[in-house]
Amino acid sequence: MLTRVAVLVSGGGTNLQALIDAKARGMLPNVEFSLVISNNPDAYALTRAKQAGIPTCIIERRGKKRETFTQLICQTLQDAQIDLVVLAGFMVILSPQFFEAFENRTMNVHPALIPSFCGEGYYGLRVHEQALAYGVKVSGATVHFVNAVADGGPIILQKAIAVLEQDTPETLQRRVMEQCEWVILPQAVRLFSEGRLRVEGRIVRILEES
Repeated sequence: MLTRVAVLVSGGGTNLQALIDAKARGMLPNVEFSLVISNNPDAYALTRAKQAGIPTCIIERRGKKRETFTQLICQTLQDAQIDLVVLAGFMVILSPQFFEAFENRTMNVHPALIPSFCGEGYYGLRVHEQALAYGVKVSGATVHFVNAVADGGPIILQKAIAVLEQDTPETLQRRVMEQCEWVILPQAVRLFSEGRLRVEGRIVRILEES
């Protein structure tokens, strides 16, 4: 049985493209990308989705209460019979009702090794600026289940890379994306589609292949 996946986006959609490419390589045989939802009608991620033949939907936040916006998102996902939601650069904070409806069925990729450089206000280039300012020797990315606490859900996968002396926030961001985010996000989606993720409190167990 195919796992129906929806991807929520706001911008360029590089992580969405990584998922599309993984599917094209045969890495996600049990996955169907059924829907891409954007709050931004100008998001290039929508173009990526259309080029890949994935249905798209625009639900703008403007003029709506957070609870109303969240309810629209939830209803759209439920109507599409979505099994897994991936937040891929989705820049809107949803209300708690979303995480109740899709508990342990929503993933996010964060460009740092949680619990470092995460939480409210840590997104985009700021994450890498802070990592370099702190002088860390390694950085990386984390895929985690999402709950009502920013970057606070159970960790699924992490991948680290060395921070180079000549790194700038821009070069570090690029390497974390290419070598970490684009690797572990498809892996996590595949594990979910194979039924190999079991959440025990704050711990995610990865089950052996059957």
